[in-house]
Amino acid sequence: MPTFDVEAIRARFPALALTHNGQPMAFFDGPGGTQVPDSVIEAVSRYYRESNANHGGAFATSARSDAIVEAAHAALGDLLGVDADEIVLGANMTTLTFHLSRSIGAALRPGDEIVVTGLDHQANVDPWLALAADRDLVIRTWEPHLEDCTLHLADLEALLGSRTRLVAVGWASNAVGTINPIADIARPVHDAGAWLYVDAVHAAPHLALDARAIDADFVACSVYKFFGPHLGAVYGRRELLERLPAYKVRPADHRFETGTGNFEGAAGALAAVDYLASFGVPYGGAAAASSRRERLVAAMAAIRAYELELYGHLEARLLGVPGVRIHGLVGGGTMDRRTPTTAITVEGMSPRAVAIHLGERGIAVWDGDFYATGLIERLGLAPEGVVRIGLTHYNTRAEVDRLVDELEALAPRAAGSAAPSLAEAR
Repeated sequence: MPTFDVEAIRARFPALALTHNGQPMAFFDGPGGTQVPDSVIEAVSRYYRESNANHGGAFATSARSDAIVEAAHAALGDLLGVDADEIVLGANMTTLTFHLSRSIGAALRPGDEIVVTGLDHQANVDPWLALAADRDLVIRTWEPHLEDCTLHLADLEALLGSRTRLVAVGWASNAVGTINPIADIARPVHDAGAWLYVDAVHAAPHLALDARAIDADFVACSVYKFFGPHLGAVYGRRELLERLPAYKVRPADHRFETGTGNFEGAAGALAAVDYLASFGVPYGGAAAASSRRERLVAAMAAIRAYELELYGHLEARLLGVPGVRIHGLVGGGTMDRRTPTTAITVEGMSPRAVAIHLGERGIAVWDGDFYATGLIERLGLAPEGVVRIGLTHYNTRAEVDRLVDELEALAPRAAGSAAPSLAEAR
């Protein structure tokens, strides 16, 4: 199988040619939103040039627009391993989850129970808290083990009961990178007669997703986290989408896609999925005649192998920097349980000060809690949070070394010495 050609891949991303203060930009901000390849940019632009119209018209541009949206449903279905008619498009994962929670809530009764976690993004927590307040439901919280930021299955099983109706959990933590064993979680959830709602936003750029294999009832993601435009998508098990009440205007032909859609975003989403699938043959070893789904699975395996090798280098270097602490899973034996995303703190400096120092040198990282507010509070790191470093397949070893070299410049020079202030760091 050919070596992963990261330089050829990087050439497809115009933003990777940007500079700041004389330095090339290095983007480690992918968990907040990735850069996009030229094919996605062109697809959105081409939509405006050739297909810009509203839905259902008896003319050429409307027909082209509708065909693009239909193709986007199919592409996202291939990404998630499901059928096109089980995909719901919307603004983003958060908006879609609030929207669907209303329909799910209509099937619940006072006293029914929902399980949320203390590990995940609030987008898969707060909609259920709001629903519980509106409909007199009971919320139970699956607490993470803070020493490594993981969820243990036995703790979930202790929370499940005859009134459990839904369990909301993330496929991977957007803050610390923990991957949750969703298929193992689904078994006791369904044994209890409950539905499983999975936030796959952070997992989607890094893993081959298969909603059927993990037996989830709903899987939500946001396209801008995997090299596309700002658009959200949710898989819903067909029989549930058909059974749940829909809150929509009467003439709308789709039960859960309300109002005029982001059609240009759908064009970009289609291109983003095809971009990922394009890796399947040259890097994943898929046959040239294989289906897009098969090429996607092969592509994501190749991407994951490259990203984890790069992450291993990042973690090894971070562990050698005085004053830097990694929060979450650490060590080579944990690689299969994480994405290439890590959360760190630097002794003596706020996360914001670290991010500013790096940003002035053309290195993009995020600081704060990234809406994983519950986890950061439990770690005792609120309100300042952590510094998040997220790798994608367009990052390089040289960029990682440059990042860690800058962190070393911020670290205490000797045991007991004070870290430099932000002014000194500049």
